[in-house]
Amino acid sequence: MIDKTYQPSDVEPRISEAWEQALAFRAGRPDRADADPYCIVIPPPNVTGSLHMGHALNNTLQDILCRFERMRGKDVLWQVGTDHAGIATQMVVERQLMERQLPGRRDLGREKFLERVWEWKAESGGTIINQLKRLGASCDWSRERFTMDEGLSKAVLKVFVELYRSGLIYKDKRLVNWDPKLLTAISDLEVVQVEVKGHLWHFKYPIEGSPGEFITVATTRPETMLGDTAVAVHPDNEKIGHLIGQYAILPLVGRRIPIVGDDYADPEKGSGAVKITPAHDFNDFEVGKRHDLPQINIFDTEARLNLKDNDAFLDGVETSADLTETLAMHGTSREVARKTIIARMEEKGLLEKIEPNTHMVPHGDRSNVVIEPFLTDQWYVDAKTLAQDAIAAVRSDRTKFVPKNWEKTYFEWMENIQPWCVSRQLWWGHQIPAWYGADGKVYVAETEDEAVAEALAYDTANGAISEEEGEAIAQDAARRAAYLTRDEDVLDTWFSSALWPFSTLGWPDDTPEVKRYYPTNVLVTGFDIIFFWVARMMMMGLHFMEQVPFHTVYIHALVRDEKGAKMSKSKGNVMDPLDLIDKYGADALRFTLAAMAAQGRDIKLSTQRVEGYRNFATKLWNAARFAEMNQCITVPDFNPASAKLTLNRWIAHETAKATREVTAAIEAYRFNEAAGAAYRFVWNIYCDWYLELVKPVLIGPDGEAKDETRAMVAWARDDIVKLLHPFMPFITEELWWVTGPFAVEPERMDETKAQLREADQQRPNMLALTQWPVHEGLDDPAAEAEIGWVIDLITSVRSLRSEMNIAPATLMPLVLVDAAKETQARASRWLEFVKRLARVSEVMFADKAPEGSVQLLIRGDIAALPLKGVIDLAAERARLEKELAKADADIKRVDAKLGNEKFVANAPEEVVEEEKEKREQAEGRKAKIVDALERLKGAA
Repeated sequence: MIDKTYQPSDVEPRISEAWEQALAFRAGRPDRADADPYCIVIPPPNVTGSLHMGHALNNTLQDILCRFERMRGKDVLWQVGTDHAGIATQMVVERQLMERQLPGRRDLGREKFLERVWEWKAESGGTIINQLKRLGASCDWSRERFTMDEGLSKAVLKVFVELYRSGLIYKDKRLVNWDPKLLTAISDLEVVQVEVKGHLWHFKYPIEGSPGEFITVATTRPETMLGDTAVAVHPDNEKIGHLIGQYAILPLVGRRIPIVGDDYADPEKGSGAVKITPAHDFNDFEVGKRHDLPQINIFDTEARLNLKDNDAFLDGVETSADLTETLAMHGTSREVARKTIIARMEEKGLLEKIEPNTHMVPHGDRSNVVIEPFLTDQWYVDAKTLAQDAIAAVRSDRTKFVPKNWEKTYFEWMENIQPWCVSRQLWWGHQIPAWYGADGKVYVAETEDEAVAEALAYDTANGAISEEEGEAIAQDAARRAAYLTRDEDVLDTWFSSALWPFSTLGWPDDTPEVKRYYPTNVLVTGFDIIFFWVARMMMMGLHFMEQVPFHTVYIHALVRDEKGAKMSKSKGNVMDPLDLIDKYGADALRFTLAAMAAQGRDIKLSTQRVEGYRNFATKLWNAARFAEMNQCITVPDFNPASAKLTLNRWIAHETAKATREVTAAIEAYRFNEAAGAAYRFVWNIYCDWYLELVKPVLIGPDGEAKDETRAMVAWARDDIVKLLHPFMPFITEELWWVTGPFAVEPERMDETKAQLREADQQRPNMLALTQWPVHEGLDDPAAEAEIGWVIDLITSVRSLRSEMNIAPATLMPLVLVDAAKETQARASRWLEFVKRLARVSEVMFADKAPEGSVQLLIRGDIAALPLKGVIDLAAERARLEKELAKADADIKRVDAKLGNEKFVANAPEEVVEEEKEKREQAEGRKAKIVDALERLKGAA
């Protein structure tokens, strides 16, 4: 029997274990060998990660699609795995070593340190996988991959080498985002822009050959001036444009720097002149390339001044007292250098003014230190070339974005794409397969043996070594290791994850999985990694597989707090999905996320919403118990199209309608509409109306009507758990099990579930593997017209009673005005229901509405409720007018705020959104009040 209450904490672990034992989610099941394949690759979470609300949303939506298509008979592969997360993992292990007072990374050396990382991964790296299982994710857990596993490493090496040999990977000296704490280049995604209240310093640079004449530049970073190689002025600058072509003398250094004409300098901003530091500013780097300016790196890897023995810094600069004093700053931090430079410029009378300036400063998302644009040798992918096919694929709809507006973001990024820096100065990751000879020549190969063979062939051909020496090196491991030096850098984690759709299937080997599941069907991901992951998978998939990696990219929105603010630890508004699962169950959280996942709209999550859908689960559970208590047992061969009772034909009609709505919405990735359709059908149609309306039949005498109704209640319940399964897998799987077609006598219904299961009388398949409902021939407009009319009548009367503040105990007659014979017959058939559920004393028929009555239009029929003498019409009108004035005042107040440009510009986004919601709610209240007042006019 069904337990009295639904306890997720008891059910979920047991159901999860049952799925795993049954291999329910295994791709390539023998019974689906001829089925169409359906594949989704999971956006691999960091191996260091824990489930957060973004993961919960992302994986819930993927799971809905996978469970839906699995029930539709497809061979579903939801490919699971984790990303090695280079920086994050290295930080975790280094912190662990420090906490345990063990030797640090550099003391251990590369080989020993990497052993410790793999040990950590074996011990703690599976946390998020287990958390995904708690969420109910139906991945093929047997195929779990890791971006550093042997197969993926093989794919990474092959891709790097092939791209290098085709000229699409190269080494270059360019600016990167450099983290001076982690001592590595990082991607744009790992950079957080932080608003800082700083200053704008205006410095005067002397004009060469014009004593007393200066050009003023403004900067927020005085410490970088030591690396200036030019001053830029807009060619149309009337005030200082005449200086273009002349030279300025860089204070504190004595370097002669040109004044160049460039559109980058805004004549309306600051002094109109911009100092150009190509080695320490991304914009300046581009200006420097346009004017062939020197690139002078004045910092070391820890962002300390690196001036002594810096040939680029000293080139062309004559010795002077100023230069000597500047060189004494060697080794100082950026912060100390800034203070020193400002003080010296002021001392020399070259600090014109200081202005307060609030601006954005890039910080490392993990180190929290200021990121330094840093000139260094790195490995790059020619992303511009690879992007061309990826752009064409989206333009030709071979890959579609949902919502479509995200295509614009994709195109803007891809059409202006810069070289992709793929090297990182870390130890944890795929070490770059490049080796260097003594002369600096690079050899790129998949193995060291291949690199050595290539180098030996080159050196012997050029006479650098004799054939005998080459033979000796080739045969001596120690000499071979000393002959070439391997590049110490590793690849950016996005490089390996860019191969995810095909490397996880076994590529570069010619595996059956690659042939069957590539290209995948859909990618579900967040908008923030369109550039970093989606674009790169498109480029790599098209280049190496010659097909798009997925046909559809579904972009979901952010999960915010209930007020619309982004969740962050600093705000203290982070909601932990695991806490919500512990409290309300995974199904409640999943349904909440799905129900709120409207395309293009952020989710405002509150515990109240999750609690509300926990109540929905309880409603479903209680409906199943009601069916069981009334012996509504699944009849295997029951045909709902054979139903004779109008009420049963109506629920069959509504079930088919709901099935079509849910199916179409999931197919269109309108998850909120699918959840909404299922919710309305289950709560409103099935529970509130059908089960209420069938009670007289179920408690009535035995016979054909009762048998049919019992079968129909069970049939509709079974379809409900099917429709809800993609959204709420745990409770539906449990109900599917405990409500199976047990061939037992009524007196045995009190036996335990365990005994019934042992009797081998359970359903033939788990719900996860049961066919998705498809209904034909169940539409019944006549049944819907009758039952729908009854429901609309009762609902309208209830709404009116609520609007007019009529007490539940107050009964009044309901008058059907000038009703046709069909309407009169219908009203008579459902008289007792209408009287009980609408709280009316009787149903009457009249040619015209009684005096002092309020009229309702019910599907073309007029129903009247005489209110004269029941309520004080004048007092009710006064109350409603007062409520109307209050609603108008609320709207006016919000309009005043939203009409204030300063408020909209300065208020936090969530505050503006909250005001818009207040207006929407006030408009809704107003509309209802206006309707009520209109009805009262008719009663006057």
